[in-house]
Amino acid sequence: MNDLAGTVVLITGSTDGMGKLTAKHVASRGGTVLLHGRDRAKGREVLSQIREEAKSDNVRYYNADLSSLAEVRAMADEVLAGEKALHCLINNAGIGGGPRGKNKRELSRDGFELRFAVNYLSHFLLTYRLLPVIRAAAPSRIINVSSIGQHPIDFNDVMLEKHYDSYRAYRQSKLAQIMFTIDLAGELNNSGVVVNCLHPATLMNTNMVFEFFGNTMTTVADGADALEYVALAEETAGESGVYFDGRRRSRAIDQAYDPAARKRLRELSRKLTGLP
Repeated sequence: MNDLAGTVVLITGSTDGMGKLTAKHVASRGGTVLLHGRDRAKGREVLSQIREEAKSDNVRYYNADLSSLAEVRAMADEVLAGEKALHCLINNAGIGGGPRGKNKRELSRDGFELRFAVNYLSHFLLTYRLLPVIRAAAPSRIINVSSIGQHPIDFNDVMLEKHYDSYRAYRQSKLAQIMFTIDLAGELNNSGVVVNCLHPATLMNTNMVFEFFGNTMTTVADGADALEYVALAEETAGESGVYFDGRRRSRAIDQAYDPAARKRLRELSRKLTGLP
């Protein structure tokens, strides 16, 4: 099946779990897959595995630790130098709440709250840096993998220095992704680039989920099915600025639809990432 022939898809966090499975499916359907991970040795291993299982040479690997904005910039530069067009960017990489009971505030290499930095801020920067090749490939898509777990952002304590909770940090970062989705969809209206986000599945069978919740409810195959529907299906090609719960259009918490809150987040994000 080569229905994705000529389609270039970059998936962050694609050396494991749902990202890896989605990458394999894209390659099996004839698409070109740009893998991403933070462990170069593991990346090479997954690259070889997907090439073999999908019987495709159209798989490439890019390395970056998303806790470092310098590494995000370097990866973006590498992608821009190596790829003429990008038809779909799937911002999937992320970290959860950590081991249950640990609840220790952690910082990124740039000194930002770690979950806000990895789950949201790195993808904010990566997306804007890659917009030239995404625009060049229009019609194209940007997909942010978010969560049904969301928490309003307190703009007086975005980095949670006063009241830290690791699960709140995770949920705040996921709401930020949704706010970014709605904002960017408006910015790119009529450009041929659509921007959507989704909660792929509840409590998938990943290490990240198990270490915090102690149990799982769905599989990464369930999540990949929803992700591929939102990112690649013809039925969603005309959607933009939408939050999906699985394959279903849904609604995030209220702050996502507050223009003033989204403006504050956008201005803060540009300041923290050094974007003009």
